Amino acid sequence: MTEKRTGQGRAGSCRAGVRDEHEAEAWASLLTSDSHDEVPVPPEDRAPGALRGAGARSPLFWKLMLVVMALIWGYSFLTMKTVLDTVPTFMLLACRFLLSAVIMFCIFHKRIKAHLNREYLGFGVLMGCVIWSAYAAQTLGLVDTTPGKNAFLTGTYCILVPFIALVLFRERVTKWHVASALLCLVGVGFVALDDFSIQMGDLLTLVGAVFFAIDMAVVGHIGRTRDVSVLTSWMFFFVGLFSLIATLVFEPRVPMENWTPQVIGQLVFLAVVCTTVGLLLQNQALSHVPPATGSLLLSLESPSGVLFSVLMAGEVLTGKLIFGFALIFLSIVLSETHFSFLRRWFPKK
Repeated sequence: MTEKRTGQGRAGSCRAGVRDEHEAEAWASLLTSDSHDEVPVPPEDRAPGALRGAGARSPLFWKLMLVVMALIWGYSFLTMKTVLDTVPTFMLLACRFLLSAVIMFCIFHKRIKAHLNREYLGFGVLMGCVIWSAYAAQTLGLVDTTPGKNAFLTGTYCILVPFIALVLFRERVTKWHVASALLCLVGVGFVALDDFSIQMGDLLTLVGAVFFAIDMAVVGHIGRTRDVSVLTSWMFFFVGLFSLIATLVFEPRVPMENWTPQVIGQLVFLAVVCTTVGLLLQNQALSHVPPATGSLLLSLESPSGVLFSVLMAGEVLTGKLIFGFALIFLSIVLSETHFSFLRRWFPKK
């Protein structure tokens, strides 16, 4: 997720609990403006008198891209579950992130060279450690739980971000964050607890969600004044490096006959589509849509993960699981929107 999830300059500020009280009104005026040029876009997307590149796309285009990526990431839970039958956890992560790092270095080599200093390397190591812990816990948890439960439990990182930001950066936590956290906690109980006990796979998935939340808060804080593409490139490299060291030390070698075209194809799909392309599209999209809208659309990853698990892996949904999934999804919607869309149907008199 879950990849879920660097590059958040603008989106990171929302997820870290920084929400301007007039944000909704400001975005509404921008999105209803007749002048396309009034849509805020990064400087590199502007040319004299015209928009170019990513900035020439409409907000609707980027919203659709976020929905597409949420569906793809939901499917990736099922793909990872399949690959884990052949490739151990850290080997999977090493292949996935080292390939992504190579692609990122090829695309952004000029930017990386321009910012080749101890500050960016230091933040790259920090982000690499955090996101490596997140993916390691999530992927290890997937071995001992279903893709659907793994997807929804991972999605709880959205609720945890404001509280992590409070501890690390003293950023404000609102009543909406507290309410959504309590609702999410109840939902997690219905999903993860069996006879008042929690399975190890579910517990590891929740640990991974905590690390994803830490990553969101850290990147949202440091990414506001730095080149997120460069930070992401170094993060990929160090996640791959740490995973390579872990697999060489702790995991058995995978026999050559197990590296079938199907397994290799699935690894390439995870590295290229889910990680590299997915995060690049996410970063661009979150720069062109309101943060609350972007976060909400990305949260569709959790229900899509359950959908693919039911349709393609035969996962059985009980009433208890469905109720827990519903509560977790409602908590994410509450955290990101405050249910403000209900005002259209229930206006104040």
